[in-house]
Amino acid sequence: MEPAEKYAVRPVRAEEWEAVRELRLASLRDPVAPIAFLETYEDAVARPDEFWRERAGRFELDGSARQFVAEGADGLWWGAVTVRVEEPGETLMFGDPGEVRQAHLVGVYVRPGYRGSGVTEALFLAAVEWARSLAGLERVRLYVHEDNARAQGFYRRFGFVRSGGSLAVPGDPGKYEYEMVLEGR
Repeated sequence: MEPAEKYAVRPVRAEEWEAVRELRLASLRDPVAPIAFLETYEDAVARPDEFWRERAGRFELDGSARQFVAEGADGLWWGAVTVRVEEPGETLMFGDPGEVRQAHLVGVYVRPGYRGSGVTEALFLAAVEWARSLAGLERVRLYVHEDNARAQGFYRRFGFVRSGGSLAVPGDPGKYEYEMVLEGR
């Protein structure tokens, strides 16, 4: 299914902090948000504007992360993915120590009306292309909740495979996030 209108995939700019905030809040209202994100809507909506300004600026300025959005012709952001560069020795997102220089895809979200249209794949292509342009990067990875079958299915179709690694989900006893790594492409 192709979307009726055209869209462009591009990096977020620092001055677009309000759109970053709006899309993040929309993602946290999605029915699968509890198994897709480590943040709640209530926590995010309470954050001050300065937090969102810093977040959007960080994507553009320091080179350690990049957020890509799919923007419709009307200016609406249809979805986003963020790529974080993880360095050896640094403490990573779930508290484990980094062993290799790698890219970590996080914050994947596409608005319901645009799912299944190719937007998610276009976002991933941009994110992976940017990550692979970085010197010394050894792999691209992501984590997915064991109960998020829709996301797991897309990741597999894109070329991700389970690495065998998993982490306990904070605040959700007995549940796990599976690590998946990109093969080929």
